[in-house]
This record gives sequence, C-alpha cells and structure tokens, in this order.
Amino acid sequence: MGLLDSFEKGLERAVNGAFAKTFRSGIQPVEIAAALRREADTNAAVVSRDRIITPSDYVVRLSTDDDERMRSLGRALHDELFALLTQHARTQGYAFASPLTISIEADERVATGTVRVSSSSVEGRVAWQGVIEVDGRQHPLKGARTVIGRGSDAGITIADAGSSRRHAEILWDGERGMLRDLGSTNGTKVDGQKVREIALTPDTTFTIGRTELVFRVVPVSSKETNR
Repeated sequence: MGLLDSFEKGLERAVNGAFAKTFRSGIQPVEIAAALRREADTNAAVVSRDRIITPSDYVVRLSTDDDERMRSLGRALHDELFALLTQHARTQGYAFASPLTISIEADERVATGTVRVSSSSVEGRVAWQGVIEVDGRQHPLKGARTVIGRGSDAGITIADAGSSRRHAEILWDGERGMLRDLGSTNGTKVDGQKVREIALTPDTTFTIGRTELVFRVVPVSSKETNR
C-alpha cells in the first residue's frame, strides 16, 4: 500500500462519514497530499553524501470554495497531511531544516478544484550543528570545547558515578568533532576500547561509566525564508 493509499484510508471515516457531502465537487484531500509530496521531492537538496534537506514550511492555496470545504474537516485534515509528509520524508531519507509547518489559505486567484503549494527555499537556510545525545536528549555543542562529566560546571552533566567531574571534552569547529579524555579515572571508551583522543564521525557512540553518548551532526535553520 502506497503512502497516498494510506492517507486515503486514514481519512476514509471523515470523508465517507459526517463530511461526505462536503466533497461532491472541488479539490479532494488526497490531491493536497500529492501536491505536498511533489513539492517536497522537487525542492529537496543534497547538501552532503548522507544528507538531503527538504523545505519545512509549506503553504497550500485553494479556491475560496475549496478552502471552506477543507475547513469543515477541522484539525483532522491538517493532522493527516502532517503525518503523511513526515512519513514521506522519512521514507525518502529527507531531513527538514526546521520544524515542519503546513498551512492552508484561501486564494481567489486559484480556480476551484486546483491546488497550489509553495514552500520556503532550502538554499541559504541550512547550517550544521554538532550535538551529543544522551538518553534520547540532544545537547548542542556550544563553542569550540564542551566538557562532559559529573561536575556541575561541565557543559554536559551526566549523573553517572563512573564518570569523573571533568571526564572528557568534545572539540567542535563547526564541521568536525574530536573526543578527548581529560585524564578520567575510568577512561572513555569507543567500541569497548579506551581512547585518549579520537576523531568523531557522525553517529559515533562512546561510553563514559555506564552511560552511552552519541555524537551527531544535525541540520539547523537560520530562520530565513524565501517564498
């Protein structure tokens, strides 16, 4: 079953139930979903070998009549469109440059039965941020050096009795990461082996005490848009 088939099934109760009379003519929800997917595919940008960024802000423009019909669905339509585009991005290996937003607007210049979708441009908006992930929470690397340890003065504090107060540090120059042990009592491990200093590649897992930490590089937005 394709994504659009899943989308249609997800809205089946709404479309064939209380809202059935709404869709006797004009645009259909599945057509909006298809237009959003095309917009994401058309504007996806390859920024590195393993990173494909797609726009995160979408505006759906409909005729006044179609907009009124769609609004009768309330929040259900927006939630389904959001879920569909999120799943499509995941399937295609896309990352959004910032949190996904979808808005639907009436536009008197759009004919009934027609949908127009615009999105913010990816170009010039994407930057990269090094983060350390601990128990699912991401801690951005701020500045060139970030100390990790049990002490309250550490940049990233971990509650692990096996860690030293200033256990290790991450060096980050905006593009590359380096892990350096700071003479800790129990050492810092990568793949089960103690290391003093090692270059970090994205998604490298290292261990301090019994805590696993992951170095990741994630896209961030400069907040600039170009519609």
